[in-house]
Amino acid sequence: MTPRFLSKLTVELRTDGRWVLTHPLAYFSQLVGLITVPAGFDTDFASVPRVPVAFWLTGDCAKEAAVIHDWLYRRQQFSRATADGVLFEASACGIPPEPKWRRILMWLGVRICGWVAWRENKIRR
Repeated sequence: MTPRFLSKLTVELRTDGRWVLTHPLAYFSQLVGLITVPAGFDTDFASVPRVPVAFWLTGDCAKEAAVIHDWLYRRQQFSRATADGVLFEASACGIPPEPKWRRILMWLGVRICGWVAWRENKIRR
C-alpha cells in the first residue's frame, strides 16, 4: 500500500495556543505501517522557529505530517531517525502535498534541532 492519510485532520484551538485533535488522524506509512493519533492529542504542529526566513520557507505547512511527527516523538516507539523519515514521507501526502525542496528543509530542521524535543519527551515519559 502506498503512503497516505486515511482520515482528515480535525482540530480545535485551545486557550493556551496549542491545538487538540477532535477526531483520530490515521496515516499509513511505508516505513512503519499504520499510525493512528487519537482524538484529544495536543500539538503545536511544526515547531518552526519564528525567524522570518525559516518560518516563511517551512512554517504553517504539512500540518497532518507535523501531527504524526509530534505523536511519534511523544511516544518514541520508533527511533528518532525513523520518526523524521515518516515526517518526510507524510509531507508528500498532505493536502496540498509539499514540494520536495520544502520536505527536505523540514527534514533537515528536525534532524539538526529535533534532538531537543526528543530528549524533553524522553524525560517526560
